[in-house]
Amino acid sequence: MTPPSDQIVLGLETSCDETAAAVVRLGADGRSEVLSSVVGSQIAAHAPFGGVVPEIAARAHVESIEAIAEAALAQAGVGYGGLTGVAATAGPGLVGGVMVGLSFGKAVALARGLPLVAVNHLEGHAVSARLGADIPYPFLLLLVSGGHCQLLSVEGVGACRRLGSTIDDAAGEAFDKIAKALGLPYPGGPALERLAEGGDAQAYALPRMLLGRKDCDFSFSGLKTAAARLAEGATTDIQRRDLAAAVQAAIAGQLAEKTARAMDLYAREHAGAGTGGGTRGGLRFVVAGGVAANGTVRAELEAVARSCGFGFAAPPLAYCTDNAAMIALAGAERLALGLSDPLDAVARPRWPLDAAAAAAAPTHRAGRKGAKA
Repeated sequence: MTPPSDQIVLGLETSCDETAAAVVRLGADGRSEVLSSVVGSQIAAHAPFGGVVPEIAARAHVESIEAIAEAALAQAGVGYGGLTGVAATAGPGLVGGVMVGLSFGKAVALARGLPLVAVNHLEGHAVSARLGADIPYPFLLLLVSGGHCQLLSVEGVGACRRLGSTIDDAAGEAFDKIAKALGLPYPGGPALERLAEGGDAQAYALPRMLLGRKDCDFSFSGLKTAAARLAEGATTDIQRRDLAAAVQAAIAGQLAEKTARAMDLYAREHAGAGTGGGTRGGLRFVVAGGVAANGTVRAELEAVARSCGFGFAAPPLAYCTDNAAMIALAGAERLALGLSDPLDAVARPRWPLDAAAAAAAPTHRAGRKGAKA
């Protein structure tokens, strides 16, 4: 069956602690429009525990998913009959929560006779900068969040090749754990950024990891441990502010350094790619994920992109953290190619974007804790 020229897709996202629904229209020209985006936050429910409690998250998704989906449809002015498909996160994430959104998406698809797309949450982040923006494939992507930190060459829909990844903790996890050591409230990343304002980033010497390695991999566990120990002795407001600034600068610096290496590799691989934008061969760099909302990180990466001859793009702040608009767009792009999934699609706690690289060179072995992908 030939896909319709315009895709109007309901997206559902329940992989962690936000229950989200959105409606996105993808035109035949490849331009997308966010018709609605509704996010139900669970911050108040998890704040007393200093982090996300999976059971609480799953129960909250069950209680709110239907109302949030209906609110997104109402905001978009679209009924279930006006949809051309349903897209739901199928992983990676907290599997109890993933099952809630995926099951709701299956029910809608079955009841309305609509195609279902089981979306990789990371692919949603990969396309998030394309929401309402003209960012054609291919591009170099830094996906950086609380659970993920990796550099990918994104060649097209579902075509991602890993260039580098964290070998231990994600950058967002480091932000959150250090913030907790400083006594900051959950969620820790934004709180640490606020504390760092006006701080002296040179006041504390923090370790720089993997200096002897010339690959594009990251490591944040040593930084996290060192900063947590320093936090024990940071008793004054000035000391805490300086330490927050030093942590933020250290994380942004490592992200920028490894991204510059990936840019050099990517540029050599795409030496013959088109022209435009005042960049080297029209090369494009995208940063996405929750940590992309950090102002210092954005500024560092934008400066690196400029110095390396890359165009720079990032999602609007509302689409950096988990949301359903990015899931709807990822689903719409697949539906536009005639791709959909069966109703027995499974929820996955782990789901790498580059399955071949994950199998050939896994960053985390069985039995070890680490990044979800």
